[in-house]
Amino acid sequence: MHETLADRFEEHRPHLRAVAYRMLGSLSEAEDAVQEAWIKLGRADTAEVRNLGGWLTTVVGRVCLDMLRSRASRREEPLEQRLPDPVVTGADGADPEHEAMLADSVGLALMVVLQTLAPAERLAFVLHDMFAVSFDEIAPIVDRSPAATRQLASRARRRVRAAEGPAPEPDPGRQRKVVDAFLAAARGGDFDALVAVLDPDVLLRADTGTDLRLLRGAAAVAGQALTFRNAAGAGLPVLVNGAAGLVNVSDGRPRGLLAFTVAGDRIVEIDIIADPARLAALPMPPLRG
Repeated sequence: MHETLADRFEEHRPHLRAVAYRMLGSLSEAEDAVQEAWIKLGRADTAEVRNLGGWLTTVVGRVCLDMLRSRASRREEPLEQRLPDPVVTGADGADPEHEAMLADSVGLALMVVLQTLAPAERLAFVLHDMFAVSFDEIAPIVDRSPAATRQLASRARRRVRAAEGPAPEPDPGRQRKVVDAFLAAARGGDFDALVAVLDPDVLLRADTGTDLRLLRGAAAVAGQALTFRNAAGAGLPVLVNGAAGLVNVSDGRPRGLLAFTVAGDRIVEIDIIADPARLAALPMPPLRG
């Protein structure tokens, strides 16, 4: 019986990891949340559970909510001072393990916005809007009525929409073409070409491991790009949350990760993780460089 239950749990694991990742923005914590759900399953009487997937989804949601609240209470810095963990795959996108994680094309920019939501708002929005869980099912998790839970999701939805920029380019080939133009201009020290490929209101976020630095505007970002043009030239193309990205590699180790959001044939956002220790802990495709 235990083996049968374990097999059924494994069938749901990819979905549960996707839920936990959107809730927590941390790959390691998402795995912890899924493991906690497995422990709870082993202790529960599931004889009357007709929809195991739905039951596990709400369990993972509750575990993630507790983790978010605990994180917020003990953290000295605001949650916004750190970029969410990226999901990095090879440039060809062939990575079945991460397929469910990115099934809805949850880009890093959206993960950043989710990180700014209050824990209960994030839960209501993620479970309802991303995974179609009913408000009747979500309400007991957040200890509110279904109507109040609906309001939580509505507030979260407004914040997400307010933070949304232009619709990202869905074609990876077109994304890569724009990013390649950016890198060529950076390597060549061509400031005007850099400005031309950047949205006038482009936003650069750089997570150094100690803080999150923001830079806005094509001229400012182009000037910054010229300072790391040598590193950009040595980068290996990857996909970051399904979008065009770049890993800077030295001695076979990742030293920097750049994620690009492209819209209207221009780059509208650049997210950089420049903490080698954090990069070393992230799952990466094979790196050669």
